[in-house]
Amino acid sequence: MKSTAAELENIINYHLLNLKDITEEEYSLKPSPAKWSKKEILGHLIDSAQSNIRRFVVAQYEENPFINYNQDKWVSIANYQHWDTHDIINLWYLLNKQVCYILNNTSENMYTRTSQTDASHTIEWLAADYVKHLRHHLHVILNLELVAYP
Repeated sequence: MKSTAAELENIINYHLLNLKDITEEEYSLKPSPAKWSKKEILGHLIDSAQSNIRRFVVAQYEENPFINYNQDKWVSIANYQHWDTHDIINLWYLLNKQVCYILNNTSENMYTRTSQTDASHTIEWLAADYVKHLRHHLHVILNLELVAYP
């Protein structure tokens, strides 16, 4: 899990300046009314970080807690489209730093503890999946080669 935390920290540090270089116009552009803007995608990554922080922590003291979220409702209710972009970037960065701290402080005997989402997954699996999910969306925001994510 420490390698997952290190990978996550490398990703967020590497891409932070790239995220700050995107124009406000590009962040706010919605490809269609039904699609998220880049600002909303980054907001979705904030929601994902918050949900996963809860999973990584609660699974260490509760048996298989159910922690799920409706991504479309979260993005809509948080109204990221109208946030200051720098605030979104900073919150995204800080929440991911918190994920890194939590993963680095999770003892090995906790890696196999589970949390229920759509299925029951170990903390270790959720952490690796979180990084894949983050990488996928960052590549969309930054117009990089797409990274497949189920």
